[in-house]
Amino acid sequence: MIEYTKAKLSDIIAMQEVVRPEVEKGIILFRSSDEMATNIRSYILAKEGEAIVGFGALHFHADDLAEIRSLVVKEGFRGQGIGKGIIHALLKEGESLGVKTAFTLTYQRAFFESLGFCEIPKEKLPPHKIWADCIKCKHFPVCDEIALIKTI
Repeated sequence: MIEYTKAKLSDIIAMQEVVRPEVEKGIILFRSSDEMATNIRSYILAKEGEAIVGFGALHFHADDLAEIRSLVVKEGFRGQGIGKGIIHALLKEGESLGVKTAFTLTYQRAFFESLGFCEIPKEKLPPHKIWADCIKCKHFPVCDEIALIKTI
């Protein structure tokens, strides 16, 4: 059974192991231990027993806008609804904190559309998003990710 829970500082090394294959493929940005620790309150884990099988983060950009980022489900656990469970947990938490809109940059358009997200031009994203995160990506400035947004 999958349990969704908040991440703890002691989870960072295991989280980095889960995401490593996607970082190596250039699908997800590398996050240092320091960066993950600074943002640890943003992460929701999907755990099977004590093993982390996926996670995602809700990063706040304004008083009512948040970004879903760093979403990953471990190979072998995909296709079981775990990613959707993580997104639901993140959106529920965001809503409780006053988030009205959530966006994401992703290669997984159909997945996010199945959750009610709609594509928007990347130019509609907060400008600081590009300079804070995107500039670190090996694909920058030729980005082929899709921006999607959802009102919650």
